[in-house]
Amino acid sequence: MTNQMTRIDASTLRTWLDDGAECRLLDVRSPAEFEHVHIPGAYNVPLDTLGEHASDISRHVEVPVVLVCRSGMRASQAEQRLAATGMSNVHVLDGGMQAWEGGGGSVKRGRPRWDIERQVRLVAGSIVLVSILASLAWPGARFVAGAVGLGLTVAALTNTCAMGMLLGKLPYNRGASCDVGAVVDQLTATNRG
Repeated sequence: MTNQMTRIDASTLRTWLDDGAECRLLDVRSPAEFEHVHIPGAYNVPLDTLGEHASDISRHVEVPVVLVCRSGMRASQAEQRLAATGMSNVHVLDGGMQAWEGGGGSVKRGRPRWDIERQVRLVAGSIVLVSILASLAWPGARFVAGAVGLGLTVAALTNTCAMGMLLGKLPYNRGASCDVGAVVDQLTATNRG
């Protein structure tokens, strides 16, 4: 394993884990997504809370860190946040959980839930549909559909998603078992002890 920021594929990660390589898996999806399915041994530090814990992780975790999300997009954002603290032993699982499961990687399953990206598609699509139908009676409603389109365009160009971040804060997506402070303590304690 190298000490630089890189993307690794599911096959490489599986080899690392099978060979007993020392690394930490940091899953940056929402607690609900993590609860639904995750790689055994992964720690859940959602992207929206990573910023406040990035320097602790950078300071105390000396082994390589592999960042995991659904597809790799949020993990890439997490990589940037950790890199900003000077952390250089960061890797992104290319293709995220989709690639991991698609490649036959072992997972731990819990309560089924929709992932954030699917929720964004539902909410954005519903807003557009309702606003177009409403525009038949009130023409100004078409601007709501346009605003959603603009938001999705900005999300694609900036590789961020405000709607996804807002949806991630809903109780449905929080999960009952994610105490980020305790997770960070567990994650960093293995290197202090």
